[in-house]
Amino acid sequence: MATIITDQNFDSEVLNSELPVLVDFFAQWCGPCKMLAPIIDELASEWEGKVKIFKLDVDKSPETAQKYGVMSIPTLIFFKKGEEVERITGALPKDSLEAKLNALM
Repeated sequence: MATIITDQNFDSEVLNSELPVLVDFFAQWCGPCKMLAPIIDELASEWEGKVKIFKLDVDKSPETAQKYGVMSIPTLIFFKKGEEVERITGALPKDSLEAKLNALM
């Protein structure tokens, strides 16, 4: 299960993480986000200890979404050593996301 993060703990959880991080920017009302949610949760379990996977609700944490210029959701942003290294907008199949995670390692 992916952990929910907020504007308040984004920096400590994502930017200061020793592990690579994937953040799923989503909203409760977003249809594609709901389709992607089970995949994100599966990846969070399967990649535990190798990659941190978080979800950020753009309606509840608008500052972080605005800071990273998230204009449409779902948007997935990959971070390594506190820096954004890749961004995907829209839902992708699990194997595509796994390939991106492997590249992140």
